[in-house]
Amino acid sequence: MTEDGFVRPALSALVPYEPGKPVEEVQRELGLPRVIKLASNEGPCGPFPEALEAMARTAGELNRYPDGGAYRLRAALAEKHGVAFEEVALGAGADGVIDCLSQAVLEPGDEIVCGWPSFPSYVIYAAKLGAVPVKVPLAEHRYDLSALLEAVTERTKLVYVCNPNNPTGTMTTRAELDAYFERVPEHVLTVVDQAYFEYIDDPDYPDAIAEHFARGLRVLVVRTFSKIYGLAGLRVGYGVGSAEIVTAIGKVRRAFDLTTQAQEAALASLGGEEELARRRAANRVARDELGTILRHHGFEPVGPAVGNFLFADVGGDAQVLFDALLREGVIVRPLAGFGAPEAMRVTVGTPDEHAFLDKALGRVKASAAT
Repeated sequence: MTEDGFVRPALSALVPYEPGKPVEEVQRELGLPRVIKLASNEGPCGPFPEALEAMARTAGELNRYPDGGAYRLRAALAEKHGVAFEEVALGAGADGVIDCLSQAVLEPGDEIVCGWPSFPSYVIYAAKLGAVPVKVPLAEHRYDLSALLEAVTERTKLVYVCNPNNPTGTMTTRAELDAYFERVPEHVLTVVDQAYFEYIDDPDYPDAIAEHFARGLRVLVVRTFSKIYGLAGLRVGYGVGSAEIVTAIGKVRRAFDLTTQAQEAALASLGGEEELARRRAANRVARDELGTILRHHGFEPVGPAVGNFLFADVGGDAQVLFDALLREGVIVRPLAGFGAPEAMRVTVGTPDEHAFLDKALGRVKASAAT
């Protein structure tokens, strides 16, 4: 808060989200010939070929503003999920949908409930509006849905279920989510964050659109094109919820925050089921490989992990290990901002990136021993 009170008091203690360091910045600062980034849960494969073709095809039209309503993309997503056009909200990434939802429904004094450690945006977007984040500790690194329900009050408007949880990578099962919805009060909107949905092949993992929204439950299901689709740099996310909530989100969303190329690339990526299956299978193998490397160097990943990243306790301030790996050309994610200051998150990469990480961890370990 400024001395004259010009800036809102709710921002005085707010710590903004800190993204992973860019590769180019690390190379520039440390003068390293090679830097790999395993920090931000980006997919290692890049966009689908159809998405690249769509972006090239529309590049000559970038002198025109994009379709502010993203009609074709919304219609395609509605058809994909068997919902009404009016039940699909779009945003600049899943994070953008969460931001707009917060703006649409939260007032000072309202409460949101989420597990912790978890995705910081739930807390940040509530706090900047003067709402109160209620952070419920995880149980064995998993969301404790019974504890979430116990934390709900008359002031609670939103309950977040991050599934799988970022940063721990653990999932909430179908049975657990079903039991939660049987008990959650009617005044609460549950947000099921399924940003990593397409990576998961566990039979106990629920499709919250088909299994919960379709049943008429009070839920907003959030997904993204940033992960397995390889479009993180374009920022396209969406939510499926009631027409009332989707309309409210649309009222606070900036008209042109989804660029033409973002819309076209996302649209072209739909229907690529064979490529999704290939990437899902490759991720499963690579995740196991990454786990083996971490264990070899004394870091036991939390599990079972189902996304494209692993979480491990480092036995002390994770910033120290982060800094040491950075000097070796490896960017991982220290998790103080997520509520886990003694843990790191490592994104699944390519075999070559894993080999680079393996050698870097070996050098860091050897240096610490001297």
